[in-house]
Amino acid sequence: AGVVGAENFNTILERYGGRGAVEDWEKLSAVLRPIASGIMGLPSTAVRGDPGILLTLGARYPLPFLNVLRYASVITEPFDLDKFGVTNPFLRNYLDLLAFLLQGMPADKTLTAVMAYMVEDFYREDAVMDFPKGGSGAMMDALARGVTKHKGCSVEVSTAAEEVLVENNRAVGVRLQKSGKIIRAREAVVSNADLYHTFKFIREGANEKFDAERDSFFAAATPAEGGVPFCKSFMHVHLGVPADLIPDDAPPQWTVVRDWSLGIDAPGNVVVVSVPSKLDPSLAPPGYHVIHSYGAGNEPYEDWEQFEHLAGDAAARRDDAAYQAFKAERARPIWDAIARRAPAVVPGAAAVEQVATPITHARFLTRYRGNYGLAIAPKNAEGWVFPAVTTPVDGFFRCGDSTTAGIGIPAVASSGAQCANAILSVWEQLDLNSKIRM
Repeated sequence: AGVVGAENFNTILERYGGRGAVEDWEKLSAVLRPIASGIMGLPSTAVRGDPGILLTLGARYPLPFLNVLRYASVITEPFDLDKFGVTNPFLRNYLDLLAFLLQGMPADKTLTAVMAYMVEDFYREDAVMDFPKGGSGAMMDALARGVTKHKGCSVEVSTAAEEVLVENNRAVGVRLQKSGKIIRAREAVVSNADLYHTFKFIREGANEKFDAERDSFFAAATPAEGGVPFCKSFMHVHLGVPADLIPDDAPPQWTVVRDWSLGIDAPGNVVVVSVPSKLDPSLAPPGYHVIHSYGAGNEPYEDWEQFEHLAGDAAARRDDAAYQAFKAERARPIWDAIARRAPAVVPGAAAVEQVATPITHARFLTRYRGNYGLAIAPKNAEGWVFPAVTTPVDGFFRCGDSTTAGIGIPAVASSGAQCANAILSVWEQLDLNSKIRM
C-alpha cells in the first residue's frame, strides 16, 4: 500500500506545483468536500434504477440522500476547473491525470460527482492506495468463490458465448461458441461484454426495440462516421525480469507523463508502470520480478486498422515486418517510462517479454476496436447517454463499462450492483444489503 492523504498531497503540491497550488487545492476541497459527504454516504450496492430507490437509499440513508438531492444540479455537471477557480497549471494537469487514470476521460469530461469522490478520498484518515494480495487473479478467484460456494453453481472459464437465445421476447439462455451447447437461464442472462458484442449476442429481428437501440449506437460503423464515441485502446508491455534489474529504491508503481502540453490522451503520453512483485513476491518466481506497463488508454485504434487482417493469425503477425516495426515504434514510450526507474530493463533483457497492441486488445479481450469503454461525457452536445442495465428484452441485462455508471473500476462495480438490483425485488435487495451490513 502507498500512502496518500491530504498531507502527503500538499507536500507534492508544494514541491512541484509552485505558487498558488496549495491554495487552489484547498479552495477546491472546501467546495467539493461538503458535496462528497452525501456521495460517500450512499453505498453503490443500494442503488437501483426504479422508484424503489426511495426505500433502498432514501429511507435507509436519509441524510446522505438529501445531501445528494441538494447538490444534484452540481454533481451531474461536467467538472469545470475554471468554474471552481483552479488556475494553477500543475494542479490542473494533475487533476486531469487523476480523472484520466480513473475512468479514461480528462477532468472536463468527467462528472463532478466522480471528482468530488476522488477529492474526498485524499482526505480519508490513513488513506492508502492498496494492491490486492495475489494480484488481479486472486480477485477473480474470490469472485468465483462467491458463486461456486452455492450448491449447483459453477463458473466456466475460456468459454465464449455465441448467442443469447430469445423466446417470446424473453432471454432464456445462451449458446456456446465452440461446442454449440445451450445453457438455459432460470431467471436472467447478464452480459458483461462491451456494448458492441452485447448487441451482437441477440439476432436482428428478435426484438424490434432492441434492434432500434442497437441502430442508434452502431448504425454508423465508427465514431468518426457518427457512431457512439469510444475511449482509445492500449499498448501493453508484460515482462518477467531478473530481480537485480530493478533497483531497490524503485517504487512498486510509477506514472510518467512525457509532455503535459500534448494533452493527457495523446498517444504514448501517459504511461503507467507496475511492478507488483515488489509488494507480493508470490507473483514471480524467486529471483525475478514481473512488470506490467501500459499506455493509459491513449492508443488510437484508427492507426491500427491497417493490420486488422492479421488479427486471427499469430504467425502472420509475427512475420509481418510492417506490423512488428509499428509495434516496436508505439511501444517505445513504454520502454522509456520503465527506464525512468529501472534503466537496465531494455528490450531483450527480460526472461519473458510480451508486447500487446490494440489488435491484441481487441482479439484477446473481445473488445470492439480494442476500446476501453464508451467515451460519453456528461451533457455532451451530441446527446449520447450510457445505456441502462436493463434492455428491451425481458430477462436480458447488461453491466460493465458500456452501461451506466461508465468506465473505471468504481463505476463498473457500481454497474454490477445496479444490474443485480434490477433483477431483485426491492425487498430481496434490502434483505441482501442487510446481510452485507450496508
